Amino acid sequence: MGRAARQIRLSGIFPAAITPQHPKTREADYAGALELVDFLAAAGVDGICLFGSTGEFINYSFAERHRLLSLAAKRSRVPIIAGVSHSTLSGALQLADDAITAGADALMLMPPYFYRYAQPEVEQFYRDFAREASDAVPILLYNIPAFTTGIEIQTARRLFETGRFAGMKDSSGDWAYFEQLLELRKEQPFALFGGPELLVGRAIRAGADGVMSGCACAVPELVVGLAKALAAGDMALADTLDARLIDFATRAAQFPWPVAVRRAVELRGQKSGPLAVPLSPGTRAALEEFSAWFREWEGL
Repeated sequence: MGRAARQIRLSGIFPAAITPQHPKTREADYAGALELVDFLAAAGVDGICLFGSTGEFINYSFAERHRLLSLAAKRSRVPIIAGVSHSTLSGALQLADDAITAGADALMLMPPYFYRYAQPEVEQFYRDFAREASDAVPILLYNIPAFTTGIEIQTARRLFETGRFAGMKDSSGDWAYFEQLLELRKEQPFALFGGPELLVGRAIRAGADGVMSGCACAVPELVVGLAKALAAGDMALADTLDARLIDFATRAAQFPWPVAVRRAVELRGQKSGPLAVPLSPGTRAALEEFSAWFREWEGL
């Protein structure tokens, strides 16, 4: 057994942060990342997720991830959830150990990516991870079938029954699946986070514990405001803010993820850095149109 588990409140708004990149070396921009942590915390978020899909974790070395997490954990006024996803079990375990040593408050892990696996292999992957990983911090499942094998409901049920998984972020965008998770939570309590911005308001209304949102990295005040309006019962304001979030997310979705979020973060005065993949002339023109729209956007 590891050291006693750190305490973290697994609820509320957790922006899925981009990873700023140094414009010359193309390594992680540590100063920019710390400034972004400050920016998000100042907006009233409940925590920050680093090295998730929006953080483009696959583009950074283990050493970069460990150093950035160490700096962020020391700097942040809110809990840090570290993405530790990898294409192998050994890689995920190494990242988990590094993240815990760095000071992360919780871990988030998707099924192994790139290759598709059947549900028995997905379940075994998580069971072996839970058995071998330290129990110092909570572990969250990360369901994102667009990028890897989805976690079926029965698989999730069996994994939560082990008692080693504290929650799940569902980025499937499948509302029927999310409803099944809500029902499953009645049988086996766990923290349930919605992911897709198009369903954020609906997820909170339905009883989700929180939201992990890439768009919240660019417009944290909007997502925080939506959650507060719903908690206060101000449905008129909530509907207005939800519509604005859907507008932003819909416009962002026309680009490879997370191109538009990175540009919006930059327009908010934060560091972003070069894109991982160059855009075609047509996409660059569309991004400039998005930028012009975002500059005129009200209510930030």
